[in-house]
Amino acid sequence: MPNPQFFDDAETVKPPTDRLNDDPLPSEAAYQIVMDEAMLDGNARLNLATFVTTWMDENANKIMAASADKNMIDKDEYPASAAIEQRCATMMATLWNAPSPTTTIGVSTIGSSEACMLGGLALKRRWKQARTAAGKDTNTPNLVMSSGVQVVWEKFCNYWDIEPRYVPVTEEHPTLDGATVTDYIDENTIGVVAIMGVTYTGSYEPVAEIAKTLDDHQAATGLDIPIHVDAASGGFIAPFLQPDIVWDFRLPRVKSINTSGHKYGLVYPGLGWVVWREKVICRKTSSSMSVTWAGTCRPLPSTFLDLGRRFSSSTTCS
Repeated sequence: MPNPQFFDDAETVKPPTDRLNDDPLPSEAAYQIVMDEAMLDGNARLNLATFVTTWMDENANKIMAASADKNMIDKDEYPASAAIEQRCATMMATLWNAPSPTTTIGVSTIGSSEACMLGGLALKRRWKQARTAAGKDTNTPNLVMSSGVQVVWEKFCNYWDIEPRYVPVTEEHPTLDGATVTDYIDENTIGVVAIMGVTYTGSYEPVAEIAKTLDDHQAATGLDIPIHVDAASGGFIAPFLQPDIVWDFRLPRVKSINTSGHKYGLVYPGLGWVVWREKVICRKTSSSMSVTWAGTCRPLPSTFLDLGRRFSSSTTCS
């Protein structure tokens, strides 16, 4: 006997793909139409070229499903989930050896791309505020990084009008290191990006060596150039497999770190994190804000300038 699911009257006419259907579809028919088209996708479990998690523990699946209906920007309505998020950020600060994890600040993001944007934006604002205070020009910021960075950094520079300065990858210098980084920095450099887990090779860039070079350069020139560590891949690997590598907040010059939960954090997309060494970094750069919403005044980390979650407040929190 034919399966009635595939012989419903609603499925005898193909719905349009460029406008809403003239008549309503039963939810079962709409579901089947979408699932039939999605069958043409590849099987994620067989995608060996992906950088993201394709299998997740069933209990993590349950937690994600149970949280799907929550508007996470509403911290008053979902305070327990907000507290869990902040505990996770503090755990990462501890994992990455922050001097005092309780004085750090971090936030979840859609992925490492958004986290990189936030980390980079804080660098730019820190630089701009210092230049403005000194009465200097702020029109030509630049960012120094390896030519092997992930494309998000190219996007960041494009979106925020920053000159990207790529240090070439060569046989002699397969990653960014301390040998030539100072050839690319000047008073308009907002920061240096160091990678823990280069996309193409998985290599760790020598963050401690880069930091030492920048320390020496500051002693000679007075230029204080911060480091952001893009640990999208290595942030959840190095602390466990190579704990003796010094790349994180043990280095005072490292001001922020991002990672991907959906790479080696063992969960599905999309989840990223960015953590700053100290809350004061975000406060000074206006990368966090306080909002009055649903009757409560509370701090709100700004995710991607709140482009994705745009809320404003007509009152000032004290």
